[in-house]
Amino acid sequence: MGLRQFFKPRRERFLLLLAEQAEQALQAMDALESYMKKASDKTAARVVQIEKDADETRRILIDELNRTFVTPIDREDIFSLSRAIDDVVDYACTTVEEMRILEVEPNDDLRRMVSLLKNAANEIHLAMLRLKENPGVATEHATRAKAQENQVERCYREAISALFSGPKTVDQVMGVLKLREIYRHLSNCADRGGEAANGILDIVVKTT
Repeated sequence: MGLRQFFKPRRERFLLLLAEQAEQALQAMDALESYMKKASDKTAARVVQIEKDADETRRILIDELNRTFVTPIDREDIFSLSRAIDDVVDYACTTVEEMRILEVEPNDDLRRMVSLLKNAANEIHLAMLRLKENPGVATEHATRAKAQENQVERCYREAISALFSGPKTVDQVMGVLKLREIYRHLSNCADRGGEAANGILDIVVKTT
């Protein structure tokens, strides 16, 4: 390998890995949505497996980042975007794990929030696919992902308000506290999706 080739930015490789991460985040949200429709061991196992696959993709990206002297996008931007997308997958997995541990059954509020999160993940995935050739279109998708994040936060506040309204028995209070934890997981997931969308927008600004 010549010196010029060694220093050549590996733009394609990083964009492909980030797009793969975004696709896995969408898969995780799809599996989580299936779990919210019908909680089962099979669906839970699917979410866990996607999270493991996503971790492997991120490990490869970090290894590539460490071995590449010159990056086509700011190193910090690649790392931060990768981490934010990976966090979305992690929250999908931990949501299922905590629901099973706390014995929380899916309800309409959870299903609504996850549906919005899946929409946001889809927009992030589309943004990554368009980032190289059509940065303007990528910006549109990232902006739509941000809008979905805002809707999740609105649903979260409404769900929390309904959760704590009216008198509660001791048993009901325990159920409320359990549900609140799950709602928080999904709210945090939306935050990470928003960070990913912001990361894409930052990259577009810096590279166009």
